Amino acid sequence: MIQVQIKRTSDGKVHSFTMNGHADFADRGKDLVCAGVSAVAFGSLNALMKLTGIEPEIEQSEGGFLKCTLPGNLSEKEEEQAQLLLEGMIVSLETIEQDYSQYIQLTFQK
Repeated sequence: MIQVQIKRTSDGKVHSFTMNGHADFADRGKDLVCAGVSAVAFGSLNALMKLTGIEPEIEQSEGGFLKCTLPGNLSEKEEEQAQLLLEGMIVSLETIEQDYSQYIQLTFQK
């Protein structure tokens, strides 16, 4: 199962997210859940960096691990843009979770 943990600040803004695990929906290379989750996450990160110029701290490994943390020194405009893109990512992941809840789980922390 893919575990996605979203960490929010006390005022509800996304501070970081971590993804870990494998969906195991199908064989490697044919796993639609894994491909969908990966496309949403990496597409969102690429959009964040290219469209806003923000360079988040990113950690990843081949074992299905990805962690992204926003820098703490964002301008108000950058923060607003980053939040919109990350909230869009969350909506997309929740949509996948609705249909494939046995393969992906989102949790939220403050």
